Amino acid sequence: MDKNGQPEKCRRFVTAQWQFLDPNVTVPNGTQLDTEPCIEGWTYDRSIFTSTIITEWDLVCNFQKLRQMAQSIYMAGVLLGALVLGGLSDRFGRKALLIWSLLQLAVMGTCTAFSSSYISYCVFRFLTGMALSGIALSITCLIVEWIPTQFRTITIAITGFVYTFGQILLAGLAYSIPDWRWLQMTVSLPFFFFLMYSWWFAESARWLVLAGKAERSVKVLQRVARLNGKWEEGEKITTEILKSEMEKELSTVKSYYTISDLVRTPAIRKIFCCISVVWFSTSFSYYGLAMDLQNFGVSIYLIQLIFGAVDFPAKVVITISMSYIGRRVSLSACLILAGIVIIANVFVPTELQIVRTSLAVIGKGCLSAAFNCVFLFTTEVYPTPIRQTGLGFGSTMARVGGMVAPLAKMLDDYVSFLPPFVYGAAPILSGIAATFLPETLNQPLPDTVEEVENRCRKKIAEDTKEKIPLQNQEKVLFKET
Repeated sequence: MDKNGQPEKCRRFVTAQWQFLDPNVTVPNGTQLDTEPCIEGWTYDRSIFTSTIITEWDLVCNFQKLRQMAQSIYMAGVLLGALVLGGLSDRFGRKALLIWSLLQLAVMGTCTAFSSSYISYCVFRFLTGMALSGIALSITCLIVEWIPTQFRTITIAITGFVYTFGQILLAGLAYSIPDWRWLQMTVSLPFFFFLMYSWWFAESARWLVLAGKAERSVKVLQRVARLNGKWEEGEKITTEILKSEMEKELSTVKSYYTISDLVRTPAIRKIFCCISVVWFSTSFSYYGLAMDLQNFGVSIYLIQLIFGAVDFPAKVVITISMSYIGRRVSLSACLILAGIVIIANVFVPTELQIVRTSLAVIGKGCLSAAFNCVFLFTTEVYPTPIRQTGLGFGSTMARVGGMVAPLAKMLDDYVSFLPPFVYGAAPILSGIAATFLPETLNQPLPDTVEEVENRCRKKIAEDTKEKIPLQNQEKVLFKET
């Protein structure tokens, strides 16, 4: 029966679908068998999910665009969180913002499961997206600022593998829990547990010193020393020793930093521009490729598994490459290879579906590896006072890339092969931009903006010095002639 009590003729068939929590997950759009208005009612295919936000609030017909809007609102929250919480972390500390973000995600995620209306659902999802950014950025900075240089790459790689495992686990949970409210509750409640043990985390000693809290930094370092069984070494650490060791850094550090410090000095400005381009293009091509991968014609669960499975070999290769070849070359190679593969797929006939799918998966793996590399690279090139701000702005550019990607897909209406060329050209250009970044392999983390500037000036001086003998020899030969 339709809404008017008349027999339903099912002029429109809408496939039930679920808006996944992870922004990297895509699902097929609702299958429409008739484009006429739903004046005679509709029915839902409940073979996959028993309840979704679409069946809950009838987001079909004239309200069909609201389901895409819900995901866009979530992505807007992720974007704003990356921009705002990154700067707040540099001001109030990594641990404080991590605890707050975990609390916000746990509460807002749980509230989402009890949403009484579409508007409240969107509000809670927006706040959830903000919290997600805060968690990712704070954890990355804590890892980089605590882990020794020689173990930094493998630690970031392990973090990436855990993310991939969660992506695969989400597919299994979605298959086992077909009701969206129970699924939302299942993935939100564990964050209350994460919140409880996050109080045990140690604040970044590096940030504490530069924030003028040397006494707290000493206590944190002594605690870490005891946990590592280094009792005697920990007792030797004093406020005076710590300040004397970092006297140079403390003398040049400002009391307060803002986002303007990302473009205030030449070297940081160059890093900021190159890193922003890399973040944007990687996400732009990743989401653009994802919109094609969903046309496999197979189960959405299998697609999710393919998305996750390709990350494992990709991240193993990029980890080895970053450890022995370097961050700059590894990042540039991944981006350029991804672009070439995406463009090459344009020339493969549609009948060769296996070849097309294989190339697409290779491209996705290269972009996933690039994401893993740029996360580590960004934290290593920026100094401590603006590290979280720089990482946050990079993540913001990634969200902008994800939001712009569907617009490039619209070019398909004019020239069918134009979108793949755009998605392929972007990582190639950003791969070239990545070559202008300073190499950070086996380099200590910079603690001040001045340290980054001095490193760049020293590198320029060394390059100039190498060229001088050749230039002098040319002058001698010229005079003799």
